[in-house]
Amino acid sequence: MPSRLALATAGVACALAIAAVAIAASVAVTAQTSPTLTPVPTASVVETMPTAVPTPTPDPIRGAPENVAAYDLAALPQIDVWSVTPGIPVDDDPMGGFTGLLAQPRTAAPIFADPAGEPLGYLPREATYGGTVVPVITRDTHWVKVLLAGRQGVPPNGNAAQTVGWLRVADVYLTQATQSVEVSLSARTIDIVSAGGAERVANDFAWGKDATPTPAGRTFVMLTQVVPEHEYTEGHPLVYLGVQSPTLAGFDGGEVAVTAFHYYKTRSGNNSFGCIYLDSAAITRLATLPPGTPVTIRP
Repeated sequence: MPSRLALATAGVACALAIAAVAIAASVAVTAQTSPTLTPVPTASVVETMPTAVPTPTPDPIRGAPENVAAYDLAALPQIDVWSVTPGIPVDDDPMGGFTGLLAQPRTAAPIFADPAGEPLGYLPREATYGGTVVPVITRDTHWVKVLLAGRQGVPPNGNAAQTVGWLRVADVYLTQATQSVEVSLSARTIDIVSAGGAERVANDFAWGKDATPTPAGRTFVMLTQVVPEHEYTEGHPLVYLGVQSPTLAGFDGGEVAVTAFHYYKTRSGNNSFGCIYLDSAAITRLATLPPGTPVTIRP
């Protein structure tokens, strides 16, 4: 279709020759209506704001702050079954639970009565008489509270209850305990508890006499070994625990009075010096438990 500009130019040229046609052309031109422009839809522009990425909130620190000080461990006593350390605390919640964690020093670890204080001894990575894999009873961000071998005092004047202490998390390996032991002195039962449930390993045993009671409370497997000179065990292993007699300074001429599970021919009634006497099957099963396994002895 000719444009409006082309039609107007043609009308002027024709006016000099044929006026009538020019007029008609002019009328025709002016009679034409301007084409209607259809508006092109305008795209709607939605301005989007960038999504804010939340800043992660750090986990709150539980317990005492981190301590990165270096200590001269050679100047400190080793805490083990033989040690007597007056400043070491005894367990103030003997029937309390466990966290399910075990701690073992990476090399040697200072032990603290309180995270805010100075170390009072050290725990070696390994020791001849065990006690270096210990159960955790409190887990904080930078610290763990653990059960320990060794005594605060010696009977009859000192307190020989289960001892505890704090270790720095950075000084230890933490692993999961897969089993624990539940002892009931009144029911005379022993169960090994795991994720699969409770396994009854004893329905009767002998326990401590009134004068030499079996200590109640939480403790742990310190060491398992066969001691041939203890002929009463008839070659079966002894499972030594991390707690000692509350009334005996030592036993059989020794300097310690460690509580243990072991075999004995008489294994019923309260007739022991504090140890728990068991039959062959029970002690054989208990001897498979790894060091550090939590043990709770209930009245």
